[in-house]
Amino acid sequence: MKSSLCFRPVWLAVLIFCFSIAFCFGSERIPVAALSTGDVVYQEGTSVVVAFTGPRAVLSTSLFSGGYRNDLQAVFNHDMKRATGITADNYLTYLADKAGSLGLDPAKVSGMGTAASMENTVVLSESYQSLTVTAIATGGVEGNGGRVGDPTPYFMPGQKPAAYKPGTINIMLVIDADLPAGTLARALVTCTEAKTAALQELVAGSRFSTGLATGSGTDQTVIITNPGSELYLEDAGKHSKLGELIGRTVKQAVKEALFKQTGLSPEKQHSVLRRMNRFGVTEDMLYQQYVQSGGIANKVGFATVLRQVEREAPLVSYTSLYVHLLDQLQWQLLSSEEVKETGNALLRLTADAYGVQAPAIAGSDLQGVVQAWTDLVVEIMKNPLDTD
Repeated sequence: MKSSLCFRPVWLAVLIFCFSIAFCFGSERIPVAALSTGDVVYQEGTSVVVAFTGPRAVLSTSLFSGGYRNDLQAVFNHDMKRATGITADNYLTYLADKAGSLGLDPAKVSGMGTAASMENTVVLSESYQSLTVTAIATGGVEGNGGRVGDPTPYFMPGQKPAAYKPGTINIMLVIDADLPAGTLARALVTCTEAKTAALQELVAGSRFSTGLATGSGTDQTVIITNPGSELYLEDAGKHSKLGELIGRTVKQAVKEALFKQTGLSPEKQHSVLRRMNRFGVTEDMLYQQYVQSGGIANKVGFATVLRQVEREAPLVSYTSLYVHLLDQLQWQLLSSEEVKETGNALLRLTADAYGVQAPAIAGSDLQGVVQAWTDLVVEIMKNPLDTD
């Protein structure tokens, strides 16, 4: 696990003592970080625990001991991939049992379930004068990423869903300062904005619409503050230094966690297919269109060439500009006529770069604009495929 924290000698001694005792009882606890609050972060099995060394104010979105609490002794994040038969009816019981197996009092602990591996946990800290903020994150977004406001069929008042999906991007944020309750809530907002900014900078797409993802449908967050600190702060918004540190730590921790879990990165996103996937453009769709247009290569040959061409700098660059036109059309920042005119100009520029005939956008709706780009990609593919 990556951590920007260095173990201070005194806390390293404490950790060694605590973990030596744990080993004697047969429970393996792997130290991860010693926080500026004095709290200890460790991994035990498929869980990462933040064990408190003093009173903490905690605001959690977890169903298990969530909400505002000032009587907790620890919080944890747990990988549930090996759990079986978990439903809404037994999810909280499962987490309570897991807390007990970790040697924690279930009544004094808040916990989150996730499908991410604890080995991919990222711990990052930022400091300014006497203030230190630490983000502890796991995550994945490619299977469950969504954009706020995406359509969903789920609406069952007074009932529970048949199964509970564990969290995808889970964040434990430790603020070594004393915050009033309202500022603690504002810190949760700033943390959420930072997560969304990370996804925006990776142009991660929603799995449920053509929009960019703002999170997953099962994200969970725990904010932890230190009431015993002499540092008292009343602002966690973007104009404050606290807000700045929250933004920087969370954004970077989320990016690194996504990379460790699924490989999501700027390099992975340097791809025509990944940029256009949220608009329904896939390898299979392009191959079918290629065959319908008279292409003669088999699917294996097509896929081999596509994997090379779709990552070429000119095509990715022009695609990124074209996709932004699609977004602005949906956001009503550009009219359909403006998008059509500029889109056709981009089609011609790209076609000239590859020495093919440029298609023209037919109609003024989103589907027509997307279709013109797939027509161009297929034409570009024909050169290396049908002339061999």
